[in-house]
Amino acid sequence: MKYKALIIDDEPPARSIIAAYLKKHSTIEVAAECANGFEAIKAIKEHQPHLLFLDIQMPKVTGLELLEVIDEPVQVIFTTAYDQYALKAFELNAIDYLLKPFDEKRFGEAVDKVINKLQIGDSSNKNRIEEMQESVTDALDRIVVKKGTKLEVIDLSNLLYIEAQDDYVMLYTEKGHFLKAKTMKYFEEHLPVEQFLRIHRSYIVNTNKIHGLEPYDKDTYLAILTPECKLKVSRTGYKKLKERMDF
Repeated sequence: MKYKALIIDDEPPARSIIAAYLKKHSTIEVAAECANGFEAIKAIKEHQPHLLFLDIQMPKVTGLELLEVIDEPVQVIFTTAYDQYALKAFELNAIDYLLKPFDEKRFGEAVDKVINKLQIGDSSNKNRIEEMQESVTDALDRIVVKKGTKLEVIDLSNLLYIEAQDDYVMLYTEKGHFLKAKTMKYFEEHLPVEQFLRIHRSYIVNTNKIHGLEPYDKDTYLAILTPECKLKVSRTGYKKLKERMDF
């Protein structure tokens, strides 16, 4: 059986090296080469690859951000120039990675490892990828979402609030709303604390967008973002808002 692969890297020489090395692996065919995440999300939908060779440090959308919005089961070999500290997270979670610059021998070892996984029916390392993302992600400065086959990059200044949706969240922005497969806990831990606050079990709000509070019920309030957008504030959330915004 042949396995389809995508090579995703913003540097043409890096893509060429991987393509050249793969010529010695007859079980893998290169379905497409992509220079960024926007090209990659379309190619993944079109080709349904078994394997991604994925650069992490890409300018428009990073490799980790791309993986957050991929629903298809896929094996991943990261190509990275991350330092040794970050690589600890990869090793602990059994992620296959190639530290640039890598030689053909090291490349072959990673490919053989993934082929073995595919042959026994292990089509995805999604859980390990999610664990690794949690351990290497610092404070967020943007959020990448998928709408259809297109990627949207949300600047935090345009994010109004986040609403809990079971195992997902809904992100409300000035351009519309987007579903994201992440938890409220994740965003509570990774959004900048000086800008975002959890005001209710269902809401995290951009405090820069709050224009006031109004009474809702006994000892409860609504945070006013716009005349049409008002969010419930819990007692704990109200206490935090008073401390943060001097209401």
